[in-house]
Amino acid sequence: MNSRTLLVSAALACVSLTGMAQANDTSTTQAVPSYHYGMPLHVGKVIALTEPDTLDCKVINAHMKYIDEQTGKPAEIAYRKLSDACSYQN
Repeated sequence: MNSRTLLVSAALACVSLTGMAQANDTSTTQAVPSYHYGMPLHVGKVIALTEPDTLDCKVINAHMKYIDEQTGKPAEIAYRKLSDACSYQN
């Protein structure tokens, strides 16, 4: 009976330590800031522009990855725009 209690206690301790380690890890879930009018952007070089594919002319959420001109580090921002389908519709 003592060995079973000891094993259960050890298992619970391992699970709680794993949960605490995952709760402290915020580097993988950083929110992408959204652009707002007048926000200063220091774009040195655009790396990628991505947006969802749609056949409808509507407002969509797009993303831009770029190199920040001031820091030299990669950055990403989300913004709203009309889909490319609007260019082909009358």
